[in-house]
Amino acid sequence: MNMHPYLNFAGEAEAAFRFYAKVLGGELTPIMRYSDLPPGAADVCEAQQQLVLHVGLQLPGGLQMMGSDTVPGMGPDHQAGNNVHLMINPDSRAEADRLMTALSADGGEITMPIEDQFWGDYHGQVTDRFGVHWMINFGAPQGG
Repeated sequence: MNMHPYLNFAGEAEAAFRFYAKVLGGELTPIMRYSDLPPGAADVCEAQQQLVLHVGLQLPGGLQMMGSDTVPGMGPDHQAGNNVHLMINPDSRAEADRLMTALSADGGEITMPIEDQFWGDYHGQVTDRFGVHWMINFGAPQGG
């Protein structure tokens, strides 16, 4: 079984996924736009034609995240919420620090500073400039 986080945005999907590709590495899939839908498949106005219908980011290690822009009347209305966090488990403390710095840049906000935690991991939380909540968690190697 695979799990792919899917993120919805209010007109910022392309900018968000280009940002995530820069921070996390990986390769963007071709961006599908609402204008790519077959005629009559959806009632979208001229201003919505260039919004992102679907985009994926193939990450190193085989993981993938996906997303789109929401269009009023097609599915639930977009609401930035605090019920979804994406957790990244980097391979080192240095990479954890780099991710925390990059995700909090340009209007992001560190909501829990990254530091050693009582459970033994190096952990912090950040909300990026697009309102997406992230957990950065580097697990200490287990002793034998």
